[in-house]
Amino acid sequence: MNPDTATSKADQQVELAITGMTCASCANRIERKLNKLDGVTATVNYATEKARVSYTGDVSPDDLVTIVEETGYGARLPQTEEAAPQQEEDDPAAALRQRLIISAVLTVPVIAMAMIPFLQFPNWQWLSLTLAAPVVVWGAWPFHKAAWANLRHGTATMDTLVSMGTLAALGWSLYALFWGTAGITGMTHAFELTISRTDGSSNIYFEAAAGITTFILAGRYFEARAKRRSGAALRALLNLGAKDVSVLRGDVEQQISIDELVVGDRFVVRPGEKIATDGIVVEGTSAVDASMLTGESVPVEVSPDAEVAGATVNVGGRIIVRAKQIGSDTQLAQMARMVEDAQTGKAEVQRLADRISGIFVPIVIALSLATLGVWIAIGGSVAAGFTAAVAVLIIACPCALGLATPTALMVGTGRGAQLGILIKGPEVLESTRRVDTIVLDKTGTVTTGKMSLQQVIPADGEDEERVLRFAGALENSSEHPIARAIAREAKERLGTLPDVDQFNNIAGLGVQGVIDGHAVVVGRPKLLRDWSLHLSPELEQEVRGAESAGRTVVGIGWDGAARGVLVVADTVKPTSSEAVSQFRRLGLTPIMLTGDNASAARTIADQVGIDEVIAEVLPADKLDVIKRLQDEGKVVAMVGDGVNDAAALAQANLGLAMGTGTDVAIEASDLTLVRGDLRAAADAIRLSRKTLGTIKGNLFWAFAYNVSALPLAAAGLLNPMIAGAAMAFSSVFVVSNSLRLRRFRSLTSPAGE
Repeated sequence: MNPDTATSKADQQVELAITGMTCASCANRIERKLNKLDGVTATVNYATEKARVSYTGDVSPDDLVTIVEETGYGARLPQTEEAAPQQEEDDPAAALRQRLIISAVLTVPVIAMAMIPFLQFPNWQWLSLTLAAPVVVWGAWPFHKAAWANLRHGTATMDTLVSMGTLAALGWSLYALFWGTAGITGMTHAFELTISRTDGSSNIYFEAAAGITTFILAGRYFEARAKRRSGAALRALLNLGAKDVSVLRGDVEQQISIDELVVGDRFVVRPGEKIATDGIVVEGTSAVDASMLTGESVPVEVSPDAEVAGATVNVGGRIIVRAKQIGSDTQLAQMARMVEDAQTGKAEVQRLADRISGIFVPIVIALSLATLGVWIAIGGSVAAGFTAAVAVLIIACPCALGLATPTALMVGTGRGAQLGILIKGPEVLESTRRVDTIVLDKTGTVTTGKMSLQQVIPADGEDEERVLRFAGALENSSEHPIARAIAREAKERLGTLPDVDQFNNIAGLGVQGVIDGHAVVVGRPKLLRDWSLHLSPELEQEVRGAESAGRTVVGIGWDGAARGVLVVADTVKPTSSEAVSQFRRLGLTPIMLTGDNASAARTIADQVGIDEVIAEVLPADKLDVIKRLQDEGKVVAMVGDGVNDAAALAQANLGLAMGTGTDVAIEASDLTLVRGDLRAAADAIRLSRKTLGTIKGNLFWAFAYNVSALPLAAAGLLNPMIAGAAMAFSSVFVVSNSLRLRRFRSLTSPAGE
């Protein structure tokens, strides 16, 4: 056999779309099953519902699909591009929404009749059966299906508990209606808090069965809606690219779709347009905003033979580019793969309720069977023993469990939204508790991400206002970001600017023109030297000092002499220093990460009080930095705002995106900070930790109230009023505990908003 062939057969990968998972434990089960195969290495992501599998030639993709299906789930091989759009329309949250709405409409009257005595008209119990049966059978079908899959594999999750409790409540209620006394005309619930032994033949539990189903469906719906967004980062990334391109066929421009572009084609990019794909400049000079790739706020000057990347923006002159890479080979596509890899490799936190259920369900089942056995062993009637055993199952399925996470999330996320913090789901919260390191992107996060004029330094004997007036007037005719920063400051300080005659853009260097009869040149110090406008030793020293601090220097001269320099730089947000102090108080170590040069980064870090700086990194390097910190045992939060941060945000244990940033960064993150104020990141971590603590407290009490009633149920002393009171009290406690989150106060304003 050819060794190259053997190598290729041993190094194959496939990505399977998985269906039927209801919790993180499902993903773990599929992963373990796949990894038992020889030569197979699999990673299953519950959030993206995908399995990434490496396999040898001895295993086929169809074998992998078969294994997943034998485990009780669905799997699908990658679809063709033609089939993909149809699949995109499928929305699992839509089916859950329909199931939730119908179940809620049917459940409300069932609970009302059971809890309000004057609504219990003759034969009300039969209406309860009519309304509750569809909820428990059809509404709870996802839970029953998952419970059956769990049973086949000897495991238990919250689905098992919900299915078991609702079916037990429905089944016993049916027994009481048809074979007991609960079906007689005039039956009412006995609303007295007395402990007495009963055979259960007069008790119905439709409100418990329907209520539990509806509450937990609500939780699942909101979770599914949030989970579906996990793939939106990739869609947002790919949408950044140009859709059409002006290709040169000979000397004639022709507008074609980006899909028709081939390697070697020459295409035109005008000012303000996106560059269609990775390529090499063959004609023209310009400045390209490549901040999405590099994170640098200063545009990159390009001229013939310079390489440019697709989806970056041409902010200067007209250029012609020869396509070098297209489709999946472009830097944009590689960045999309990095984001997807980071999301797939990100460990998903298993739901707390599932963890508890995995222990609680077997114990309850064992206790129920033991109750029946003990009753028979001590000579009690089989009917009484069976009543006690079923009562154990019913009381063990707490209604409050369905409220524990959704209510805390609803209140916590609602309060967060008021403070400009958007939390995507319960898995996010657990990460905040363990975070010990926070990595901050520089441009747009610690700084504003916009160039601004820092200093105007006139030559000896020259007036500062005149220098700014002439520079602002000339730069006002340019579209370059540095020029716009100077012009904007000049207008704010001086108001009206003089007119410019004979304006000319000197590609890549600066601009020239005539103002009030003076031939003025504004641009890089090199341009002034080319025009024999030499800076004085004092100005040269100012230039060296500014450039060593990572700032950009623009020179100006007229009438044969250099008249001054203007210093332009990205500015630090006024709240960044306070935010860094808050991170330290939360026990977090701040690190600044940037694509800018080391001196510029160090200058910014010193202003805000950050000790550790990692500079001159590209997007792939940012991802590697996060991985390296995680390999060192750190639990990392990442705050960023740009496309270049997306992969790192997805890789971090906790990703926080500035809402003033790109959609890609926001979609790849776990938390979004709407205000663009870095102090909101500290508030977000505090709020998330507090919400997580509330959820844990809710889960504890949701179980505790009902566990305390288990001995009464096992002894056959549980009447409907006590069962209802236990459920109602635990639910009221959970809601009240969650509402305390409304008192959460932000540290970013005296009033706490």
